[in-house]
Amino acid sequence: MKKELSFVLNYALNKGFQIHPDAFKILDDITDVKKLEKIIKEIVKEKTRQKQYQINQNDLETYLGIKDDPNLQSDLKVLSDPTEKITSGEGVKGYNALFSSRFNKLKRIISERPESKMLKSISVVKSTKLENDVYVCGLVTARSAERNITKLVLEDPSGSFEGIIFDDELQKTAGTLLIDQFVMVRVATAKNSGLMIKDLIMPDLPDQKINKSESEVYAVFLSDLHIGSKYFMEEELVEFVKWISSPDPVARKVRFVLIGGDMVDGVGIYPNQNKELVCQTIEDQLQKAEDLLDKIPTNVKIIIMPGNHDPGRRALPQPAIPQKYNSGLWERENIEMVGNPALVSLNGVKVLMFHGQSIDDIVKTTPGLSYDRPTDVMKNLLRARHLSPVYGSSTPIAPEVEDLLVIEDIPDIFHVGHVHKAQLDMYKGILLVNSGSWQKQTPFQASVGMVPNPGLAIIVNLKTFQVFHENYSSNSDNVLQS
Repeated sequence: MKKELSFVLNYALNKGFQIHPDAFKILDDITDVKKLEKIIKEIVKEKTRQKQYQINQNDLETYLGIKDDPNLQSDLKVLSDPTEKITSGEGVKGYNALFSSRFNKLKRIISERPESKMLKSISVVKSTKLENDVYVCGLVTARSAERNITKLVLEDPSGSFEGIIFDDELQKTAGTLLIDQFVMVRVATAKNSGLMIKDLIMPDLPDQKINKSESEVYAVFLSDLHIGSKYFMEEELVEFVKWISSPDPVARKVRFVLIGGDMVDGVGIYPNQNKELVCQTIEDQLQKAEDLLDKIPTNVKIIIMPGNHDPGRRALPQPAIPQKYNSGLWERENIEMVGNPALVSLNGVKVLMFHGQSIDDIVKTTPGLSYDRPTDVMKNLLRARHLSPVYGSSTPIAPEVEDLLVIEDIPDIFHVGHVHKAQLDMYKGILLVNSGSWQKQTPFQASVGMVPNPGLAIIVNLKTFQVFHENYSSNSDNVLQS
């Protein structure tokens, strides 16, 4: 008997375990001493927890990935995907339909609040002398601050009105409102016969019970790989893929990998991009992506969503990456191609995926928000119940007949990328994940003082919602913010 095998057998026997002869054969084939020790210690630990004291062939086959653990669920359902729903309107008519859809959807959401019983249309409020406070709702079309007051202009299908805010705290809240954002306000007649806003109510999210997986499986959250860029961290991603295929006890329970956009670097996205590419065509970039993802075990389901660097339509909502650029990704049984945004269910856990292009607009216009804390912006989106409220800024939005960016279903996890900063937070019981990037600092980022923290694999236990991460970057100070 090998000396190494004798050591691990004695370790198990001293812990009160028996080893089946079929299991012994598998252990005898393992030549890596450290691997052998790790395997036996992990199995002893797990079987002790289960109060089972025999190590058999099935234990080793499951641990080594030779055989799947039949108790692990991997149920993936796509609950919402814009790919097949996109029906763009034309011109002014199209945008009228878009904003009408936005208003109606958000009005339905806010109608669940008790104050909505006193809702009036703007035309009624403007034409009636108000004896008591009433509520109106609409989209913010203008916001201004002068002296000690803030003015808001709201619009609904019946018309628009300007309201004045005097209260200091309410003015601070008004300062966070975005143009085209939906809000409900409590109004009263002011002394000058104008309308005074006495309260602001966002659609927001109600507190709710979070869905959790019945079996202990893990999901890995990635974003912004930028495959094809010379700054893409290929070696680090390969190491991550090796880990998923390893006998590590957590890796063996990974059943989902979610890629939240910008899987490839694209072509012609910014001036002189070709100088920073190692793959000069979209097809080459996607082929490289396919080759890398092909090494992930087939029992792991991979969900891929587009971002602003991926091929296809740039305007939101985005359909899935078109099949014509790489049919191989579409044909693989364990890969699901979805649009941006998408809502998926992982063993019953609802995950809202959004690449995050609108973060650019919100950071530019909202005091106190920055790229360094993307989860603060994500909270604003959840409060607004909309993924890209601002129209006409840097984020292109298509004139869809239906506004597919309204957050109608409440997620358990909200997954966003785009800003290359990895951060975690919670909001009303919802886990917020910004999954960083797998691209080193680019010259543009360096020129504007942006320091990404790339190479982090964020891993969530879908049964307990415990989160941890693996740092594949050589920078030991590269940490997940929370």
